[in-house]
This record gives sequence, C-alpha cells and structure tokens, in this order.
Amino acid sequence: MTAHADDDDLATEGLPRKKFSGKKLVLFVILPLLLLIGAGAGVYFSGVLDMLLGKKQEEHVEEKPPQVEGPPVFYDLPDMLVNLNSSGKRPAFLKIKISIQVSKREDVPAIEHVLPRIVDNFQVYLRELRLEDLKGSAGMYRLRQELLLRITAAAYPVKVKDVLFREMLVQ
Repeated sequence: MTAHADDDDLATEGLPRKKFSGKKLVLFVILPLLLLIGAGAGVYFSGVLDMLLGKKQEEHVEEKPPQVEGPPVFYDLPDMLVNLNSSGKRPAFLKIKISIQVSKREDVPAIEHVLPRIVDNFQVYLRELRLEDLKGSAGMYRLRQELLLRITAAAYPVKVKDVLFREMLVQ
C-alpha cells in the first residue's frame, strides 16, 4: 500500500496548485479587511479609542460677551414693481414692499450706501420669477430666503437678520 500512496504524491507534485478564485478572494480576504478598516474608523471617529487609551477630553468653554439686544431696527426698502417671467400673452406684475431687520442702528447708513446694489439684485431676481414660484406659503418662504441671501451678500459686512414683506401684490 505504501507504493500506492507514493504514486498519489508523485501525481500531485506535477499538477499546479489551485489558486483562490475571484469570489473566494473577495469573500475571505478583501471583505474582512474592509470590515476591519470600517470598524477601526468607526471606533476612532466615535471617540471610543481616546477613552480606551486614557486621553482626557478638554472642555472647551468659550465665554461669550453678553449680548444686549436693543429694540429691533428696521429699514424700509423702496417699493418695487417688476414684471414677472410669464409664458402667456398677458404680462404678470409683482408689486412688493419690503423691510429689512438689521442688527444695530449704526448699520442703517451702510445699508443706504449700498442700496442701489441691493435694489438691482432684487430686481434681477424678481424679474425671473414665474407666477408658480410665488404660490403658497412655500413660495413665500423661498422668496424670503432668496432675498435674504442676496441682501446679505450685497450689504456685507452688515448683518441683516430678516426680510419682512409689508405688501405683496401679484397681478
């Protein structure tokens, strides 16, 4: 029987060994490696690793100066009348009166200084609106946010807190 066992050894020596197939390689090598890397990253970013290694967390306490809020300061922008972007033959118009709320009374002259730029930004934006853009409370909210974004950019470094609609008429 030993001769028969030796024949099997001789037969396997001449044959090449089977390599891992692509599926086995992914399943037994790459997938566990990715799981280990993902778990390590999760432990690192969650802060558990710092706790296990004994690092103390420094408390970041920033002392903010007390903010004394005075009465709100509002500035009325000039009334605007623009024609809306309409696909029909009948033109649509928007008449709007806007007030803005600024942080402090000292910001009003700075707003007046850049008022032509603010009005221009508003006019360009409002002329591209369609009637559908202004429908409902969601349309009003989007309009308010867009106008606030544009006035904040035009009046920088003045801090504009809010845009308020005094009147809005779509015809």
